[in-house]
Amino acid sequence: MEFILPIVAVVLGLVGLVLGADRFVFGASNLARRMGVSPLVVGMLIVGIGTSAPEMLVSAMAAFEGASEIALGNVVGSNITNIGLVAGLAAIIRPMELQRDVVRREIPVLMLVTAIGIALLSDFELSMIDGVILASLLGVFLLLTLRRSRSETVEDATQPLVGYGRATLWLVVGLVLLMVSSRAVVWGASTVAAAMGVSELIIGLTIVAIGTSLPELASSVAAALKGEHAMAIGNVIGSNVFNLLAVLALPAVIAPGPVDRLLLIRDCAVMGFLTVVLFVFAAAFDDRGRINRVEGGILLGLFASYLLLLVLDATGTLTF
Repeated sequence: MEFILPIVAVVLGLVGLVLGADRFVFGASNLARRMGVSPLVVGMLIVGIGTSAPEMLVSAMAAFEGASEIALGNVVGSNITNIGLVAGLAAIIRPMELQRDVVRREIPVLMLVTAIGIALLSDFELSMIDGVILASLLGVFLLLTLRRSRSETVEDATQPLVGYGRATLWLVVGLVLLMVSSRAVVWGASTVAAAMGVSELIIGLTIVAIGTSLPELASSVAAALKGEHAMAIGNVIGSNVFNLLAVLALPAVIAPGPVDRLLLIRDCAVMGFLTVVLFVFAAAFDDRGRINRVEGGILLGLFASYLLLLVLDATGTLTF
């Protein structure tokens, strides 16, 4: 009986995520066309940062409560989930045609930020200085992205369907639904997992990471179904950058302390590897790249293999 309420929260949360993502993408894409802003920029900033809000809230709460392993596992696990599950599934649903800037600028930026994040954790310590560095880099990233957005124009010739007011309303409604629903999913799943005696790091890397990545998953899938390729991939890139620069900075400032050895040698290594794989799949010799269904299936398979690795490690089958 004690599991009924958490399970109901997970089910209702998933339904809310689907509805919220659809309205969020609808509002964001219409605002992008109305404002003359590139859908890629909207995906990276509005959608990417907006759907990373659950990671930020969960990591902040975990840090305040002294559960730093959940906070760190949430960041790394979410980035792994975004590339392996979110980008992989979106490509399977509809192969993603990528703009030249995505391959030549956006994904390399993600690779650089990922390398910086891993380098800061390489001493097995997350300090307040690390947090200040990450927050400063976030400010630079936001300023450069906003500055570039002013000179970019919308390439999609599709006309907006609604006006500013209605588009903004759906954007806000969708974001609220995403945040509330993701919190319900995380609470329900974490409650069940904790009752089963699973470690905080594993909970952060799996239940919490996947739960807080559900908004990215729902938004990217909805964008893929609508043919919003730039927004789908921009969501993944923007969310991962924001997770490393903003979400990781929270536990560094709130509760600095040691970093689990496994997080660095296993999970950060997987995160870095998947980021490189994403770039390789997206790279092309012409002006546009493409992540096809086969490559999406490979990303999804790598993600499933990672989850299997965590299960084997949690059961004591593997040792590091």
